[in-house]
Amino acid sequence: MTMTSVPGAGGAGTPGTAATSFNLSELFESVADTVPGRDAVVMGDRRLTYAQLDDRANRLAHHLAAQGVGEGSTVGLQLANDPAYLEGMLAAFKLRALPVNINHRYVADELAHLYRDAGLHTLVVHQRFAATAAEVAAAAGLRHAVVVADDVPGGDTPGGRSADLGLPGGQVDIEAALGSASPGRDFTGRSGDDRYIVYTGGTTGPPKGVLWRHEDIFFAALGGGDPFQFGDWITEPGQLAGRVLESPTVSLPTPPLMHASAHWLALHQLFAGGRVVLTPYGRFDPAEVLDTIAREGVTTLVVVGDAMVQPLVVELEAHPGRYDLSNLLAVGSGGARLSPHLTARLTAIAPHIFVVDAFGSSETGTLGSSSSVAASADTTTDAGTATERAGTRFTVGPQTAVLGDDLRPVAPGSGELGRLARTGHVPLGYHNDPVKTAATIVEVDGARWVLPGDLATVDADGTVVLLGRGSSCINTGGEKVFPEEVEVACTAHPGVADVVVVGVPDDRWGERVVALVAPTVGDGPAHEVIDLTMLQAHCRHHLAGYKVPRELVLVDGIRRTAAGKPDQRWARATALEATCTA
Repeated sequence: MTMTSVPGAGGAGTPGTAATSFNLSELFESVADTVPGRDAVVMGDRRLTYAQLDDRANRLAHHLAAQGVGEGSTVGLQLANDPAYLEGMLAAFKLRALPVNINHRYVADELAHLYRDAGLHTLVVHQRFAATAAEVAAAAGLRHAVVVADDVPGGDTPGGRSADLGLPGGQVDIEAALGSASPGRDFTGRSGDDRYIVYTGGTTGPPKGVLWRHEDIFFAALGGGDPFQFGDWITEPGQLAGRVLESPTVSLPTPPLMHASAHWLALHQLFAGGRVVLTPYGRFDPAEVLDTIAREGVTTLVVVGDAMVQPLVVELEAHPGRYDLSNLLAVGSGGARLSPHLTARLTAIAPHIFVVDAFGSSETGTLGSSSSVAASADTTTDAGTATERAGTRFTVGPQTAVLGDDLRPVAPGSGELGRLARTGHVPLGYHNDPVKTAATIVEVDGARWVLPGDLATVDADGTVVLLGRGSSCINTGGEKVFPEEVEVACTAHPGVADVVVVGVPDDRWGERVVALVAPTVGDGPAHEVIDLTMLQAHCRHHLAGYKVPRELVLVDGIRRTAAGKPDQRWARATALEATCTA
């Protein structure tokens, strides 16, 4: 792309300081120098240009350096969505330190594990989360804390911006820290070999950190200098400034930035000269999100599955014509797939929108995108049983394959079940866990492959059919049932507002399929809206008999993590309690 607009204006400017490595902060600086006056981050009434965002990140980096943060140090980000999150990430990258994403819903015990596992040196924390952080910070060895007020800079908060929150190491308000620090960009030694870490999990076990090189995560998850993912990655870091978009895209990540898919989207946008729009402090209010889309001209919206799309669709259907979606080009789901029936309802409202499921993981980066395909019922002539063609189908590139037990690619059309794998730009491994690293990253014919645990098959045309995580697979009578395909079938029933499917122990079958359903609000009691017989009859049109839920547990709502994924520990405990006492 050739960029010819005036530097600092709304269009692309003249490329500034060229990046000399694939260090993420150097790459960002090259874009900031190209379009210094363009909006980079917007939250409510607050707007930061690229120059302002870089200035604040420089100042925060100098403040952290004065506290002893340097190469290899870890900086925790315990923040709701806020420009400070991106400032903290960039500041850490400038110092060759590692920003650590922290789930702000964690209780003290969970925080203590993460703090210790990551070896946190410094914490950047929203004031509302400081009390819980203070319970474990000292014992975990935290040395310094930077506090972000719960309001925009310059306002007042209960207790005062400078109130002692009980955090160790001379806590300081972020605005005071930035005001007394140098704005200079005098950082040295940075390279594409510097480390990036993302913590993942915690719904079925303790969170674990996935460790990457900057260069690898840039190409695996952050665009690789190819804004629209046409397959044209840059080959030299100095080329990135020349890829800045003439007409910037505008993206709104609705998940928390501590979720990989959200901050990956944000960084991807910043590396393309786009604008990142945040709803204040990560609130997910459907009307507010839709108003923000209209006000800021959002072109790309990222959500987490049905849990976010359904309330958006309900709001749009309840108020036809109220919201301007003319600029919105794409809605992408990361972390949980979209149900086909919800996709159909959304595109019926706005036919111009391209709705996709983006697939990837913290261990693989972004692998691709696809549409979710509902299970289709075919009636066999001899048995009259329902069979299905369920799963999420997507096309993969040369770095992605499905490997069988022999670590060789499965034959297309064979029906063989294998594990989704990626080579090329892959992580270094799991932080502090060599055993899990050895089990997840393997070497085949001299190439490193990462196998995060997703099971899949390959159609005859080479299309990958993703079935689900092996760890969540339900084994009932020797047959494998993937919860995701059962959930897709259930959500197509009008009486189901939300659902999560789990397996519980069964004396005869080993496990049986249980659906926890939040019913659609109706005029009568919940049991009059949806019951087990109705759900089973519906599912038999979409699933083989052994996959149909054996039990139904009605709940007020599906408990989800801050990232929008079902809380599996809660789901299993709720299913066990209900089925054991029924």
